[in-house]
Amino acid sequence: MEASSWDALRKQARRLEAQLDDQMNAYRKLVSMKSDGSENDIESDIERSLKQLQQVNSQMQTWVSSGGSEVLSHTLTRHMEILQDLTQEFYCLRLSLRAKQQHASLLDLRDFDRASFDVEGAAGSSDQYLLKEQATISRSTGQVQDISLISFFKP
Repeated sequence: MEASSWDALRKQARRLEAQLDDQMNAYRKLVSMKSDGSENDIESDIERSLKQLQQVNSQMQTWVSSGGSEVLSHTLTRHMEILQDLTQEFYCLRLSLRAKQQHASLLDLRDFDRASFDVEGAAGSSDQYLLKEQATISRSTGQVQDISLISFFKP
């Protein structure tokens, strides 16, 4: 293999890393704001870029394994560390976003519970009973979800 192919791989890796930095900045902003459903597109783009960077790193690994110098090996190690850091940050951000979405969903259920109690005063006794039962079920489901979230995040 010639040096120009190493240089091309290195340029491609740097380009992908810069692209991932931009994508991660956009994703960080999205995670910090209220979800609007656009996270799926950004997540797909990030996953695709991570996969491409992994492939470039694998090609670089093959190049280094076939007789690359210590400097090339060090460069490859640095690119692999960057990939690992970006991947880890992405999965942490995605987990955080999912927790926020689930939390928002639980809050929506609790708002529904409050609204159903307001309706109880005007409803007949059978309607009142059904609304109370539904609110009780919603609360228990929310508590189970809260417990599962807490146990998920416990070290």
